[in-house]
Parts: sequence; structure tokens; C-alpha cells
Amino acid sequence: MRSPEDPLDTRLDARLGTRLAELRAQHGWSLGELAERSGVSRSTLSRAERAEISPTAALLNRLCHVYGRTMSQLFSEVEAEPAPLVRAADQRLWEDRASGFVRRSVSPPHPGLRGELVEGRLTPGADIAYDRPPVTGLEQHLWVLDGALEVTDGEQVHLLGTGDCLRMRVFGPTRFRCAGSGETCYVLAVVRP
Repeated sequence: MRSPEDPLDTRLDARLGTRLAELRAQHGWSLGELAERSGVSRSTLSRAERAEISPTAALLNRLCHVYGRTMSQLFSEVEAEPAPLVRAADQRLWEDRASGFVRRSVSPPHPGLRGELVEGRLTPGADIAYDRPPVTGLEQHLWVLDGALEVTDGEQVHLLGTGDCLRMRVFGPTRFRCAGSGETCYVLAVVRP
């Protein structure tokens, strides 16, 4: 894990903030309009765009929903240049310290492709709720590599253990909760509709 002062975190937050501001400008929305559409306060949006805060997974999910892109697409848009191969040491890590979630972009970033692989790690007690999918109808294949994971898709609750795989299409709220006493590690294959 990186320390809170890691310059990589700061640079990524700055690029994310710039990209979020660009997306809002492209849509011609004020901070107030984006706040209404996303359900995120104007002050939080402003602070995220200026990289004064590191956005949480839930906040990015809300913004991705409004902009019609997955989180991986958003992250790929702040990368320097897409490459067909990304070595393990060069795969981007993003951490939501508040929720105990670490996300690794495994697939080489490319905004034009529909499928992507993401590795997720949840610390014991981590619980992430998304009130909407980033893209309605998103197909997800979730494969637990280690630990126990409780996944809620709408009203359906699934308890997954090591080796279990869940396939779902996301149309509403979801929740990912580390269900064991140790860390949970999983791979998420995402396919845009």
C-alpha cells in the first residue's frame, strides 16, 4: 500500500480532477447542474475537480453514471497513452482509503474497448455501496480469488467464497462487502452493453 503522501496518488487525483472538470464542461453543466444530476454536493464536486480531495469509489461511480462510462474508462482517460500490454508493476492502483478498497486496473487502458479486467481488494469490514451502475445494463463477472465476499445486486444477496464466480447485469444499486475476517481479493470482468 502507498502512504497518504505518495506523489503517485496526488498526480492521479490531479489528472482525475482535470478530467472530471473537462467532462462537466463538455456537457455544458454548472456545478449546480451536475450536483442535481449526480446527487453529490457542489462543494464535493468542486473539491474533487480541484484535486483537494481524493474521490471515493461511490463518488466516482455516481459521476461515471452521469457521464455514461465505467470507472475503468474514466481512469483510462487520464492515462498518458493506451498500450496493448501493461506489466504488473505498471498497472494502475487506486485506493479508496475511507472504505478499505484498493482497485487495480489489470487490462491495458483503451477507451474504445467494451471489456476490461479489474482486481479488487477489500480489507476486513470494507463495505462499498453503489446507488446506481456506472452504465445501465453493465455485465459483470466477479471471481473471488481469496476470501469471502457478499454481493448485493438490487434485492438479491450472494455470498461468494474463494473460487466462486458470479455473473450479473447491473441495472440498479449494488453493494460489495468483505464478508470474512481477512482481506478479500477478486477479479471483476466488466463488459459494457
